[in-house]
Amino acid sequence: MKNTSKGSPTNQSDFEYEWNENILFLRKHMTLPHIEELIGKVLKDLPKFHGSTVIINLDNLDSIDSAGVTGIYYLQEKSAEKKINCRIEGGSDSIREKLEIFKYEKPEILQKPVKIPYLALLGDYLFYIYYEYILAFFTLTANVLYWSVTDIFKLKTTRKGEFYNQAVNIGVNAVYIVVAMAFIIGLVLALQSVAPLRNFGANIFIVDLTVIAMMREMGPLITAILVAGRSGSAIAAEIATMKVTSELDALKTMGLNPVRFVIVPKMHGSIITMPFLTILADLFGILGGMLIAYLYLDIIPTVFINRMGESLYNRDILIGIFKSFVFASLIVLTGSFFGLRVGEGAEGVGKVTTLAVVVAISLVIVADSILGLMFY
Repeated sequence: MKNTSKGSPTNQSDFEYEWNENILFLRKHMTLPHIEELIGKVLKDLPKFHGSTVIINLDNLDSIDSAGVTGIYYLQEKSAEKKINCRIEGGSDSIREKLEIFKYEKPEILQKPVKIPYLALLGDYLFYIYYEYILAFFTLTANVLYWSVTDIFKLKTTRKGEFYNQAVNIGVNAVYIVVAMAFIIGLVLALQSVAPLRNFGANIFIVDLTVIAMMREMGPLITAILVAGRSGSAIAAEIATMKVTSELDALKTMGLNPVRFVIVPKMHGSIITMPFLTILADLFGILGGMLIAYLYLDIIPTVFINRMGESLYNRDILIGIFKSFVFASLIVLTGSFFGLRVGEGAEGVGKVTTLAVVVAISLVIVADSILGLMFY
């Protein structure tokens, strides 16, 4: 097939094309004013072509713009639709450069997403929870407990004065809020029990109720919740800030273990001070109950104290102290765990701090329930 066409409505010598067997020779200019007419004529010739390959030769092409490049690639696409292999050859360096710059990229067809079964999604989610949270939490717990025990016998390797700083921050500075809240809780607990006990003539049993509830449950639980909100958030925020500012990476660079350097002193300070805070909470909660017993049931403090000695056992005191150790460990581990998982920026610090407090309080309540069932 041989055909030569010259001219366009705008300028009769601006473009030429010629078929020679399976080669399409393009000459002069392939620019916007002529491309529509040129492409239309070439497409009319394609049905007459019976070969399997078409070559577009650009050796004699003087200039081309983005519209001309688009037209050439459009010819390639239309040839492929007719099962004709079309390739481009020849052309000056500037022509080839423009072909590369304005190369036509066929848009990718978005495939319809495959519907994943619900059980598979559930399995992926459970695996993510297990790997990212449960396994990571127990790994951190193992590291912290190991170094917490070994550092007791290696005092020369610990940071001097850090234990006292953490004990003051976590325990001593929380005394006022813990004492005040425990007193109010004990007062309210006794106040709500006054009417039922009076109806049954069991006024004296307000002592048993207040003392046992504060010693075994309310004292340790209220103390842990307050410390989780106050100190747990501070632990998470401090560690998260250290990670965001690359201080933890700096510790690793200097050959220091961040868990041992940062978290273990907090664990020691928390475990030592939480039992004392719990005992103070127990005492002031009982004082609140004693006040209500005196004002509403005419039980004088001497009678209250004597009855307390009869109803309270060493087991009740030890259970409350043991719970305080467990709660202290959970608060420090939860704050540290979420602090180490912070994202980038100040926003991430705020998120993990909030999450650490919520999870710490939840774990404390769950642990209290489990321990209550164990020591019932």
